[in-house]
Formats: sequence, C-alpha cells, structure tokens
Amino acid sequence: MNNLSFEQKQQWVNEQLIHKAEQLNLPKPLREAVFYSINSGGKRLRPVLMVAAYGTFSNDYERIVDMVVALEMVHTYSLIHDDLPAMDDDDLRRGQPTIHRQFDEATAILVGDGLLTYAFQIISTSSKLEAEEKVYSISELSKASGFEGMIAGQYMDLKGEGEDLTVEQLSRIHRRKTGELIRTAVKVGAYLGGATPPQIESLDEYASHLGLIFQVQDDILDVTGDEDEIGKPVGSDASLDKSTYPRLLGLKGAINKRDEYMALANQALKDAHVENSQLKDFIRLFGNRSH
Repeated sequence: MNNLSFEQKQQWVNEQLIHKAEQLNLPKPLREAVFYSINSGGKRLRPVLMVAAYGTFSNDYERIVDMVVALEMVHTYSLIHDDLPAMDDDDLRRGQPTIHRQFDEATAILVGDGLLTYAFQIISTSSKLEAEEKVYSISELSKASGFEGMIAGQYMDLKGEGEDLTVEQLSRIHRRKTGELIRTAVKVGAYLGGATPPQIESLDEYASHLGLIFQVQDDILDVTGDEDEIGKPVGSDASLDKSTYPRLLGLKGAINKRDEYMALANQALKDAHVENSQLKDFIRLFGNRSH
C-alpha cells in the first residue's frame, strides 16, 4: 500500500465502500440513492489520511479496511446533511446535484442517517479488530461526529452567518466542524497501527493543524477557485454572509495563516519522530490543493 499512488489509494477506498454497500438489503430506490452518495467522486482525503497514519507504523492494511470504510461513510453522511435546505442549502456537491436535489429531501435525510449508523455497525461487527480496538475507534469516531464535534461545529457555523466573528471564533468552529474528523483519521489510524501514546499526542496536534489548513484553503478557493474544479459555486460562503479567513484577514492574510498552520503541522510530525512519513505529503496536499 505504501507504494501505491494517492489515486490508487482513492480507488482502493472506493472499492471497499462499494463492497460494503453491496452487502445492504435495501429497496431499489433507496439503494440507488446510497450508491449515488458514495459514487459521487469524492477525494477520499480522510480515509487515505487514515491509511497513511496507520501505514506509518504497520503494513498489515487488511486490519484497517472496516475502519476506513466507516470513516468515509460518516464523512459522506455529514456532507449530505450539510447540503440540505435547512443547513447550507447547496444544489451541487462534487460537481453533481446534491442528494436532496437528485432524489428528494426525505431520501437525503434517510441516506445520511443510514450511512452514519451503518458506519458503527461495520466497526462493531468487524472481524479484523480486537474488542479494545473497537471501543477506542467507536469512542473517537462518535465523539468527532457528535455533539462535541461536527454537530456543534455545524450549529456554530449556521449561527455565525451574518455575524462578525473573530479569527479565534472562526478557528473554533472549524476545529469542530472540519477538524474533528481529520483528527480521528490520524489518531485512530496511528493507534491501530501501534503508535505510542506520546506519538499519538503529537500526531493529534499535527491533525488539528491539518484541519485548519484544509479549511483556510477551502475559504481561499471560495474566493479564487474555479467552479468546475471545486465542484460547487464560487462565492457560496459570501452569499450566505459567512465569516471566512479571507473576509477577516484579507486574501494575503489568509494565505499567511495557512502557511503558519503548515509550519506547525510539520513541527508536530518532527515531535512524533515521523517527519519522513507519508503524513508529510498531506500538509502540501491540503495546503496547495486547487479543488
């Protein structure tokens, strides 16, 4: 797996997702909606990041298959719900109609709910993980996707529309809404791979900065990106009157803030004594991506 390109790892994740989805016994229309959601061309950054964290300490990649699939299902659920009319009200996701536009709002809600709960079913019934590993993985993933993570982040983000937030408040929102799942990808991957507690602590710091790098660059792309490349309308944050890093700091200031987080993430890898691992590639990938 270490020798595979990023694109090959993406394909591996896609194959595992489809394999798990095929095991579901569903009514045909609901099945179509599920497959639409997982076949919509996602970059699979979080599961591939988990693979990289795991691969820093172990080469037995079959052990992490179920956790990788569960993580991406939780992420996909969050996107489906974020796009709903009551949330961000987006018509496009990854260049395609969002689930509630392609099907209907009720179907989108149910597919999101189903993916979230199926993720924990996959972990709890995995034959590849020990009982203690399942407890740790479920605890970390449920915290990241629950009230202390994405739920609070999304709520704070919605309530922040039209408000003049500080950079600190904005960072707090994104640490929860975006960052918690990225932290889980790294922490759980490293834990399952056999990292020591001090290494996991340093890698958690790395992942925390990585999540902020991702969000700052996302805000930059909302100003400078190309709609065909980023798969959603440019300027959507401004149209919702959201506070963003470019809005608060200016475009140059946002770029400087992103670079600051990139330097901190690199330092955290050094502290974990894994500065030459594939995790370093994600700092460049998240910070320099064009879509």
